[in-house]
Amino acid sequence: MSLRVSRISTRPDQLGESPVWDWQRQRLYWVDGVSRLVRSYDPSTGEFDEWAVPSMVGSIALGKGDTLVVGLADGIYVLDLTTGEVLPVFKPIPADARIRFNDGKTDRQGRFLCGSMGVHADPLGQLFRVGADGSGAVLATGIRISNALCLSPDGETMYFADSLDRAIRAYRYDADEGTISEARVLVDTEPFNSGPDGATVDSDGCLWVALVQVGKIARFTPQGELDRLIDAPTDMPSCVAFGGADMSTLYVTSIKDSGSGRAISRHADGGYLFAIEGLGVSGIRETRFGSAAVARTEMKVQ
Repeated sequence: MSLRVSRISTRPDQLGESPVWDWQRQRLYWVDGVSRLVRSYDPSTGEFDEWAVPSMVGSIALGKGDTLVVGLADGIYVLDLTTGEVLPVFKPIPADARIRFNDGKTDRQGRFLCGSMGVHADPLGQLFRVGADGSGAVLATGIRISNALCLSPDGETMYFADSLDRAIRAYRYDADEGTISEARVLVDTEPFNSGPDGATVDSDGCLWVALVQVGKIARFTPQGELDRLIDAPTDMPSCVAFGGADMSTLYVTSIKDSGSGRAISRHADGGYLFAIEGLGVSGIRETRFGSAAVARTEMKVQ
């Protein structure tokens, strides 16, 4: 296996995260969480674009029309890519400055799953399911740093991790109800000396995970067995996503300085966006958030 690794971005992110490939526009989107930016890259032209958002941004997902769903510090919003306007979809109340939203993905039905985290890594975070109508539900609690959130190709298994637990859990996901059950530890990442960061699945149903503390990217089978372990292009890979015309390019975001003191790169290329080709596998298309219409609703969290 001969891999081809390219540094894509022309400047580093402070906290690169949440790459997602827009298969209709053939463009990659990702975030620089600390710099409060949503960024994009068009491989056909080499052009970049970016949008400023009002707070730290943890994750994004594809929306309908010219929109993205964004997980900002205090809630879930829709970003209009044409105007730059950011409109609220869902905000838990009461507001709590001790937590912020972090990793997120859409399920196969177009609902946004997004985990919050304790700003100081306290176990205050929750995992939310948010619909385009503004409805929301809490699926899990007691989370310190939410990460590795993604779903199997058939949408019936949800993967999720509290990075500080150093374990990726698999849950049965009820696609009709949007609920989780039957949690089990799929992968113990302690032997790899790293907590799991961002993750994605490929068309074979295998899980690709950024092992942020050791500069590695791992592929695990649906049974949790290590299938492949490769060196990341830099010392702190943060998240991975497949993209490109045939969905065979693995895009990798990375960290320069997370702003928390927990993650500071010592690598010359820390914070850049990379592309890895030649892996011999392909990804799947992410589902768009159910509707671009914005329902201005809030949910009281008990």
